[in-house]
Amino acid sequence: MGHTTDNVVVELDATTWLDEHGDALFRYALIRVRDSSVAEDLVQDTLLAAMTAAHSFQGASSERTWLIGILRHKLLDFFRRTARERNLEQDWANSPVGGSQAFDEQGRWKAALGEWGSPEKSLEKTEFWRVFNGCIDASPEQLRTPFALRELEGLDTNAVIRTLDISSKNNLWVMLSRARQRIRNCLQSQWFEEN
Repeated sequence: MGHTTDNVVVELDATTWLDEHGDALFRYALIRVRDSSVAEDLVQDTLLAAMTAAHSFQGASSERTWLIGILRHKLLDFFRRTARERNLEQDWANSPVGGSQAFDEQGRWKAALGEWGSPEKSLEKTEFWRVFNGCIDASPEQLRTPFALRELEGLDTNAVIRTLDISSKNNLWVMLSRARQRIRNCLQSQWFEEN
């Protein structure tokens, strides 16, 4: 699979993609969907789409970056589809209330944070990321999905609202605030108090 771009031939060998990029693609998908079988399906869909679109690869980025870009689109499609299949806001209405009790009238945390140590050293530790991912996993799907799209994928507010079919920015902000609070509380108890 080669084509010419600005007098440079860009060669793609789809037979090596799974060996060379499969693990990275799988990890990228898994941290966002939290289900290994769904992550595997997304990687497979990504590789199939890449084979179909190989003629459009222009060599402006690495193969891995190009494949991750395709995977990001597959993830967005997945989140759109699952949002249509179940109404996240309705699920949220039936879940326990968290959120506003943790803040004072000025919007500051009521409870002071414990000593977190050196953030730079914590971020360098692989163990921190294991705990962080576990904290994300422990969040309900109706909070985890918007959080993953906004904070991990970097989508803007309007894109998250469209993707998940959320009725308003305020509803999204409440979901994100509650997701962040759950993750913060989890990190506080599972990481910072133990280190």
